[in-house]
Amino acid sequence: MMPWDNEPEAPADLELSIRRAAVAPEPGGSYRLMLDTTRGMLTGVLHVAEGETGAAVMVSGALGGVDGPAGSIYARLGTALVDRGVTTLRLEYRQPGEFDESLLDVMAALSFLKGVGAERVVLIGHSFGGGVAVRAGSLAPIVCAVAAMSSQLFGTEEAGSLAPRPLLLVHGMDDQVLEATASDIIYNRAHEPKRLVLYAGAGHALDQCKAELYDLLLDWIPEQARPSQGRDG
Repeated sequence: MMPWDNEPEAPADLELSIRRAAVAPEPGGSYRLMLDTTRGMLTGVLHVAEGETGAAVMVSGALGGVDGPAGSIYARLGTALVDRGVTTLRLEYRQPGEFDESLLDVMAALSFLKGVGAERVVLIGHSFGGGVAVRAGSLAPIVCAVAAMSSQLFGTEEAGSLAPRPLLLVHGMDDQVLEATASDIIYNRAHEPKRLVLYAGAGHALDQCKAELYDLLLDWIPEQARPSQGRDG
């Protein structure tokens, strides 16, 4: 099993260990991260804020990918957040759509970031990834906040255990894949601090509100990742 110190472990019937980690430079100043694990190779795109202890992990829907919804919002945020003092890991699932395996992927990413000096990590997930992010946040104390966009319900049953860590829920009111009532349900499951943002006219991919959502997350993520802040949602 991966070392979690006093942190709860991922599902008891699943095991994953990181055997080695490697990075390779990518265009634009980011790095390709490769984690060789006992369950296969886990990869992602790493944007490093040197000397900072705040970080974010971003995960996509059931089809995987590292760019995110809303006009590749993860790729855009990854670059911009470095200037805000936040290291970002855009994670690619080993087995997209497999919940337990994807949960292990996020827990491995958290372990890696903790090992390189991160102290507070914000989780951001879209659709399927929203459920993964909420579940991983309920397991790992290093997670300081969770944002779930257009989230599915599966994986959010323990949303109440995130408190007092902030939960941000975002949904498009014209979502035809997962209706906005899903975020209403998650909101009711959660305890304060929590926030629900609904965008009129926006669908599942949130393309119609990509500018507003970008501005929201560009401010919200650093507020949570900074040690002295992120306590009021």
